[in-house]
Amino acid sequence: MGRRPGGRGAVRIAVVGGGLAGISAALELADAGASATLFEARPRLGGATFSIERDGLWLDNGQHVFLRCCTDYRGLLRRVGVESQVVLQDRLSIPVVSPGGRRAALERTALPAPFHLAPALLRFGFLTRRERLRVVPAALALGRVDLDDPALDERTFGDWLAEHGQSANAIAGLWNLITLPAVNLPAAEASLALGAKVFKTGLLDHAAAGDIGYAAVPLQQLHGDASERALAAAGVDVRLHARVSSLGELGQDAVVLAVPHTDAAALLPPGAVEEDPRGLGASPIVNLHVVYDRPVTDLPFAAGYGTPVQFVFDRTGSSGLARGQCLAVSISGARGYETRSLEELRAEFEPALAALFPAARSARVERFFATREPEATFRGVPGTRRLRPGARTTVPGLFLAGAWTDTGWPATMEGAVRSGRLAAHEALAHLGVSVDSKRPNPRQKELAA
Repeated sequence: MGRRPGGRGAVRIAVVGGGLAGISAALELADAGASATLFEARPRLGGATFSIERDGLWLDNGQHVFLRCCTDYRGLLRRVGVESQVVLQDRLSIPVVSPGGRRAALERTALPAPFHLAPALLRFGFLTRRERLRVVPAALALGRVDLDDPALDERTFGDWLAEHGQSANAIAGLWNLITLPAVNLPAAEASLALGAKVFKTGLLDHAAAGDIGYAAVPLQQLHGDASERALAAAGVDVRLHARVSSLGELGQDAVVLAVPHTDAAALLPPGAVEEDPRGLGASPIVNLHVVYDRPVTDLPFAAGYGTPVQFVFDRTGSSGLARGQCLAVSISGARGYETRSLEELRAEFEPALAALFPAARSARVERFFATREPEATFRGVPGTRRLRPGARTTVPGLFLAGAWTDTGWPATMEGAVRSGRLAAHEALAHLGVSVDSKRPNPRQKELAA
């Protein structure tokens, strides 16, 4: 994996892995004039974000949302021509529902950050008056946390919240509403470094940063299919069904390894990284897909309080369902749920949905599916930061990408895209290829717009 003689277009770089990190790396390389070849073991692109067809319906393996501050991920959507196929809120609004029909909302106002959320926090009806009054100063204190402080990764987010006056009810009902889906762990287990990153970048630094976006079409169409077309148009040689068992067999000038951390550990040469990536562990996600014979809610999505239903999304349109309603229930940090039988999951969640949405009590559940991702993300507990390598390895010409690498972000689509772009920049710099200075650098600070 040494430099080849020749001009700008002479360098050949392999990308191993066709998820968002690998796609982003390959496009970045091609746009810089390198000859890129992407190897993907599966018959599709998209990596951890994909769709399956079941009984005539298209179901996503997870409800992967993004925020307005996810500038690199949104840039990838533009690059592959599908920005119009997502929904992005004009202004953050998260409906929160509980059994018995009680509702609240977490939504921003026109006030500047960090005060844009204060009115919603002060009237969040699932907390006591005392709890609501204590949330605001805790949020302001979190906004002052230095994300570069290594001590943040030595303790849990839950411990920090408790020290700042947050009750168990406030942590469960409000802070975990964001922490669970973003870190894929509850605050009691999540590293303070990752929890602080989520809230500072996503909610506190810029008023518009936390506006929520999600796919309006199946993820396979949004990511895999669109990326395959864009890569072909860019001149990338995409090889599906192409499992790589040894990096030495690739015969390229440089390699970007963009596979999950457990797979990377098996491919990396000894001593390529300081820590064994397998030490990052894994945290599961389970998604339930519930098809009713009639509509049971008019909400596009909602969070749950006092219920095992963490988040529920209306996926009727994207699933292709012609009659009734298709709801997707997302369970993050789903330890224990990933091993339950379909019958056990249905016995718990069908009545839980009926408790949240009264119309579901008289509706008939026509189909009930589950998708399980036992190793959906790395486990973002304290001590995680030292286990996440940067893009460069000790092997000349070998670079790493993936949401598990040291992006500063939790295991998100934004982190995956940033890692791919950064690995591509490092590979190009190693081979002496300049990058268009007008293109945003993946090291840039996050922006709200």
